[in-house]
Amino acid sequence: MRQWIALSLLCMSAFLLPISASAACASPIKFGALTWESGQFISGVLKHIAEDGYGCTIEEVPGAGPALETALSQNDIQVIGEQWVGRSPIMEQAIEDDKVAVIGDTLKGGATQGWYVPKYVLEENPGLRSYQDLPKYADLFKDPEDPSKSRFMNCPSGWTCEIFNTRLLKNTGLDRVFNNVHPGTGAALDAEIASAFEQHKPLLFYYWQPTGLMAKYDFAPLKFPDHDDACWQDLLRADGTASCVSGFPVSPLGIAVSTPFIDNNPELVEAFKKVQFTSDELNGAILEMSENKRSGEEQALVFLREHPNVWQAWLTDEAATNLADKLGIGLTGANITADTVASSVNQTALTSKFPSWSLETPLNNTLASTVQNYGEVFRTISTFALTYLLLPIERLLTVIPPWLIIALVTVLAWFGVRKIWFALACGAGLFLIGAFGLWGALVDTLALLIVSVLVTVVIGIPIGIAMSGSKLLRQIVTPILDVMQTMPSFVYLIPVLMLFGIGKVPALFATIIYALPPLIRLTTLGITQVNHEMVEAGRSFGSTHLQLLIWIKLPQALPSIMAGVNQAVMMSLSMVVLASMIGAPGLGEDVLQSIQTLNIGQGLQAGTAIVIVAIIIDRITQAFGQGKRARQKTIDAGRHPIG
Repeated sequence: MRQWIALSLLCMSAFLLPISASAACASPIKFGALTWESGQFISGVLKHIAEDGYGCTIEEVPGAGPALETALSQNDIQVIGEQWVGRSPIMEQAIEDDKVAVIGDTLKGGATQGWYVPKYVLEENPGLRSYQDLPKYADLFKDPEDPSKSRFMNCPSGWTCEIFNTRLLKNTGLDRVFNNVHPGTGAALDAEIASAFEQHKPLLFYYWQPTGLMAKYDFAPLKFPDHDDACWQDLLRADGTASCVSGFPVSPLGIAVSTPFIDNNPELVEAFKKVQFTSDELNGAILEMSENKRSGEEQALVFLREHPNVWQAWLTDEAATNLADKLGIGLTGANITADTVASSVNQTALTSKFPSWSLETPLNNTLASTVQNYGEVFRTISTFALTYLLLPIERLLTVIPPWLIIALVTVLAWFGVRKIWFALACGAGLFLIGAFGLWGALVDTLALLIVSVLVTVVIGIPIGIAMSGSKLLRQIVTPILDVMQTMPSFVYLIPVLMLFGIGKVPALFATIIYALPPLIRLTTLGITQVNHEMVEAGRSFGSTHLQLLIWIKLPQALPSIMAGVNQAVMMSLSMVVLASMIGAPGLGEDVLQSIQTLNIGQGLQAGTAIVIVAIIIDRITQAFGQGKRARQKTIDAGRHPIG
């Protein structure tokens, strides 16, 4: 028996030895999972080269840009597939410390960036050509949330480009005319740009290439002075002091790798150094990837099959042969003949045995058509919500002195809970938020919270009342409420963003959708559970349905309804971070920015502020939502003899 085991192990080692000997990597390679299209595509190409050409084991690690760059400097990951040279202070420091290197030149001629407007804006306004012309044409780009100023669409908070764009706005003096708007995420920025183009609206924004959006729409760059590297290095610093103005550099694109990776994988490093795409190849691949709804790895497979003449020069003969075998294409001498039929078929379709019933394309087309044909209607609704709901409450909260708001909340807390220590704790908590420098963010959050709760109550309670009296209506509405509660919030953020534009209004509607179901359900439950004998007694005295509702059902159901209001308030507050992802200012914006910049202190402060607000609102609304008897018990328990 032992002889058979020994023989089996010998045979297994004989098979495994050639594989391990031919592999270029002694240990698994961890790639940073990039979120933008060009990064996904280039990473996909590199992963296929490493895995299929050189026999390496590949892992992918998700994370935001600064987090991945920090992980690379610590060798927790080994490769970031696309790195813009000279844009990240984290990377510059890591390179200086010899922990990281940027190798290769993946985009021939480098990547460009700048301030753009749609091409039709320049055609309709011939005098607008450079950033110096913007004050004369500022009325084209009015900010709907602040009509007294115009709007510049910056990068999301925490990105390097957000820093130098903010500095440029200040140094050019345009910050006196333009508000610096942060979209929250790259997807939100893309959605706002796409919405503007679909509706033929003017928009001033920062963007870069290579990207699929740049290939899809006609962007027109605004002229800046020639690039000055000394000035640019100062513009990259948030605390920079120079008042200079510089044009944007043409940034080389490279592959960021850790220093240990270079030492341990020289053969693979040599291949990565040779990887290079022309702008047409890369932009075309990104556009094709977007239009065909492919992942970066799927598009990489298509590219590798269709362009063997490009990648063969990057690899050794052995690695090229291995990759060709994995792709299912053949080698003829020095030339590779691609199977054009296989290259045109999406890999997912090849492996799937299910019929294609995807609703993705019809839904996307419907949304695009709605934006084009009815975008003006939704923007009118957005303007109405801003002008008559959000902005007045925000201005009111801004005008009221902070000490008065703190005092009012303290008094309200005492009336609700009748515990002096809790009332003082509420006041101290609000004072702490102000001491953190977050009072302005708190006002933005409270304005959105107040309006969303008011609208939710106005819509939710009548629907709950109607459902309590109609079994058919309950059967129709209940599945809709189930969808509203279980559907991930990110899903309905996309259409809301496209229809209403970036900022407070889409956040308002997204919050209402999220907060409505519990209020409707608890209102219905409270009314249906009213004592039947009390209802019959009311009817015996000749009460109408309306009188029964007002004088018997609603008072008896009030604790349940107030519990629904409490839940609506808390769920609205829980949306503040998600709302910041589509450009809504407030405490959530600080949390999001801290995540993107790895600023632990900022995140803890903003998170603490949200917790304080949540506790205050929860306890006060719970106290006022109690029944009369329960509330009287609370008041009696809070009384203490004096002396």
